[in-house]
Formats: sequence, C-alpha cells, structure tokens
Amino acid sequence: MKILITGNMGYVGPGVVSQLRDAFPDALLIGYDMAYFAAFLTNASILPESRLDVQLFGDVRTITVEDLADIDIVVHLAAISNDPMGNLYEDITLDINYKSSIKIARMAKQAGARSFVFASSCSMYGAADGGPKTETSVLNPLTAYARSKVLTEKELEPLADENFTVTALRFATACGMSDRLRLDLVLNDFVAGAVTSGYINILSDGSPWRPLIHVKDMARAIEWAVSRAATNGGRFLAVNVGSNEWNYQVHEIADAVVAAIPGTTVRLNKDAVPDKRSYMVDFSLYKALAPGHQPQYTLNQSILELANGLVAMNFKNNDFRNSFFMRLEVLSSLKQNNFINANLEWNYKTSEIFSTELD
Repeated sequence: MKILITGNMGYVGPGVVSQLRDAFPDALLIGYDMAYFAAFLTNASILPESRLDVQLFGDVRTITVEDLADIDIVVHLAAISNDPMGNLYEDITLDINYKSSIKIARMAKQAGARSFVFASSCSMYGAADGGPKTETSVLNPLTAYARSKVLTEKELEPLADENFTVTALRFATACGMSDRLRLDLVLNDFVAGAVTSGYINILSDGSPWRPLIHVKDMARAIEWAVSRAATNGGRFLAVNVGSNEWNYQVHEIADAVVAAIPGTTVRLNKDAVPDKRSYMVDFSLYKALAPGHQPQYTLNQSILELANGLVAMNFKNNDFRNSFFMRLEVLSSLKQNNFINANLEWNYKTSEIFSTELD
C-alpha cells in the first residue's frame, strides 16, 4: 500500500505520519509539502519525516498526475490553515484549499487511487444556533477558510464511486502538543499565556462555542479513514470528528486551564465585538462508524501535556502572539525576506532544490 500525505510538515502532519507508520508498518509513506513550516520544530525527539519512506517538496497548486502515479490512498492535509491567513490571502486560500484539492482528487482517481481522505472542518457551521449540528445541518461558513472546505466537499462528492472512496473528516478545533506546535489555536493560546505570564487574554467575550480535538486523536481518525470501506458510511462520507464531551464555550476552556495551572488568571474582553463563529457539534455519527478510533485525550490531559511541553522547551515568550508559533507570522517573515512572493510561491524552484528520498 502506498499512501501520499500532503501538508505533512504542518501542525497535524507529524502525528499523522507517526500514527500511519505504526498502523501500517509495511506501507510506503510519502510526504508532499511546501515546507513553509519545516524549520519550526518544537522539542521533537527525532525529525518527524524520518518515519516516511520518501519526502517530496512541492506546491499542491502545481502537483502533477505523475506525482500521484501508483498511489493507493491520498491523505490531503495541505491548506492555508486558519482564519487570519485566510482573511489576508483569501484568493490564495481558495486556490490552495479548494481548487487544488479538487485537482488532486481528480488526478488521484485518474491515476488509479482507491481512496481520498480530506481534512475538512466543523468551522463550516459558522454561526450556528439551535443546538449541536449534525452532518445534515445547514452550513454557514463565515470565513475564507470555512468556505474553502464547503466548496471542496461539494465537488468531492460526485467523484466518489465504486472504485474511489472519499472521506471528508470535519474536524473540531485542533489542540495539543505537536512536533511543529501552533499557538494560534484557542486552547494552545490559553495554555501558552498561562505558562509564560500567568494570564489568559480572551479576545472575545468568552461566550462562543468551540468543539475541540487533540491533534493525536485527529491522527487516529485519519488512520480509520484510510482503512474505511465504502460499506461503512458510503462511497462519499462527510462526518464530524470529535467528541460530544468536548463541546465548550471559550470561557469554559479558559476555566479548565486555570484549574490545571494554579496561579493563572483570566482577562476577559467584555467589550469585544461578538464573535459569530460559534457552533456546538454532534459527533454521534463518528462514534457509530468508528467505535475503535474514538478520541482518547481528556481536556485536562491536553492542557498538562501542552504546559509540560512548553516548560521543557524553556518557552518564556509572553509576546507569543507575535512569534513564529503563529502561522501568519511565519508567512509574513518569509515574504519580508523575499523567500516567497505575493502568491506564496517560493522564489526558487523547489523541484530542482528539494527532492529527498529517505533510506
């Protein structure tokens, strides 16, 4: 079995590579990444890519059908990955997250792949009143990132057939320690504030709902999707991935961090403009379809793991929101140093410089 993992050098990718290597020791694992964030390892014991058989460096906007030759399964993680980046680079976000995703799926099917696993998002529910949202609820995407996921799912569905299974995993908001840590995520941000300054600065009034999932539990879901048969959910499946016990309001997440890290106080912005991105999500379908791959981490475990990880890194930057732990800051630095252009393309040909096979 040959598995291509796009976007493997981001926040989620290292855990996915580790999970798939353990689950499928005889599989040929190939990474494909733009390498924006490759240098930003966070206390990793080994280079995550050492668990791959091959690491390719390239832009998903220019991937070719030859790159997908003999691939059995595509795990598609590559994306402009959050709302601040999506808001600043809206057209590029739609090009990378939506148009390139459809192109890759079509080429993978043409090349003979049997399965396409797409990292989607619960953010597509947007401003969602009226209780937890199921997979059949009305979609209300409020950002370029969320819209890109909706558009991609819509065009992926007709590609699925008896020879090509498509699984769209609508993940809850990611959290937890990773070999390439991001702090531009709600729980990670709160823990970083608690560790570095003893303060959690909530930028909203704390009322929005956010479902959470640990990044390693995301990897467990991807392992399940890789092996999923069409008889378990259909040839095309869009499924909410998370746990019903992990639906929290933002202020509840902050309170959990305070309880886990003594001495932490919360600064709540009661005058903040209301954050319309608020959604509770029903994860019952995922529980029914994937009983052996349910989330394992608790909220308290996730908080303590993050706190211990940051302490082990000797992380003391209380201005972390302006650091390279924020994905937008990395892209901005790459542009300022003329490594990438306005279209977020490298100013050299990665195909000529980077193509490494790992023994």
